[in-house]
Amino acid sequence: MKKIVATLLCGVALFAANPLRRAPGFCLIDTSGQWQDLADYRGKIVVLEFMATTCPHCAAFSAVLNSLKLKYADKLAILAIANPPDNPQTMMQFANGHKLTYPLLYDQGQVAVSYVRSSGIDLPAVYLIDAGGLIRNQWQYGVLTKDVFEGNGLSREIDKMLAGAPAAVPAKK
Repeated sequence: MKKIVATLLCGVALFAANPLRRAPGFCLIDTSGQWQDLADYRGKIVVLEFMATTCPHCAAFSAVLNSLKLKYADKLAILAIANPPDNPQTMMQFANGHKLTYPLLYDQGQVAVSYVRSSGIDLPAVYLIDAGGLIRNQWQYGVLTKDVFEGNGLSREIDKMLAGAPAAVPAKK
C-alpha cells in the first residue's frame, strides 16, 4: 500500500511540475470576414493577443507584432482578439490605422474567458502557443513584462522555441 501511495504522490508531483496546458480551441471571424480556426495553425508557433482598440499599450504592441510577423514569416502565426465594447467597425479602423499584418478577430468573451480563467485581465495579454498546441508562456502588460511588449523579450522566447528549448514555466499573473 505504501508503494502505491508513494507512486501516486510522485505522479502528482510530476503533473504539478509541468503547468503546460492545451490552448483552448476557437474559430472566430476576422476583420476581413474570414474565419480563423486555431487548429489551422497547428505546426506553427502562435502568438495569441487579447487587446482593445482603445488601449495605448495595445496600439504600441501592434508595431512589435508586425515586426515579428516579418521576422519569422511562415514559422509564426499571430492572432489578435478584441472583445466588446469593441465592435467590427472599431476593429477595422484599428487594423487599417496600424497596418496590421495579422488577423484581428472578434470575440464576444467566450474565448477570453477560456484563456484568462479569472475575472480581470490587463491588456494587452499574450499567450505563446507551441506548434503542438500547448501554451508555453503567457504575459499581461505590466512593469515586470515591459520587455515582452516593448522590447525583444517575445522575440527571444520565440527564438528559444524554434531552437527546441524545453518548455518554460508560464509566468504567474
